[in-house]
Amino acid sequence: MQAEFRLLGPLEVLVQGRELELRRKQRSLLALLLLRTGEVVSTDRLVEELWAGRPPKTAVGSLQNLVSELRKALGADALKTRAPGYVLEIEPDRVDFHRFERLVAQAAETEEAARRVDLLRQALALWRGPPLADLADEPF
Repeated sequence: MQAEFRLLGPLEVLVQGRELELRRKQRSLLALLLLRTGEVVSTDRLVEELWAGRPPKTAVGSLQNLVSELRKALGADALKTRAPGYVLEIEPDRVDFHRFERLVAQAAETEEAARRVDLLRQALALWRGPPLADLADEPF
């Protein structure tokens, strides 16, 4: 399943142009993993971040349930278990934040002014508001 992930504004996940509905904790977990696309994020860190340093006794089980739900929504190939936690294995360009960084870097390396302006406009067009605006009250 090809999905597009938007962090530069409220979190959105688009699958075939339609927004995927996710619950609050699912959205928070996904945001934490998207910010570290391709990197293993430890279970301990996810529990710490998702429950603001005050995890319930059932936090690890709850995290496993959230991961299972996200796998169903995104496809099993996207979210993998890797010691000591989980990794979101998707192409970085499927995440607006990573596309933004790539476009800005390309603009910095481009000598032609018109091309630089075009790349920077493309980068700015990705912004829809404050990053993760709908998760602004989350402790992470």
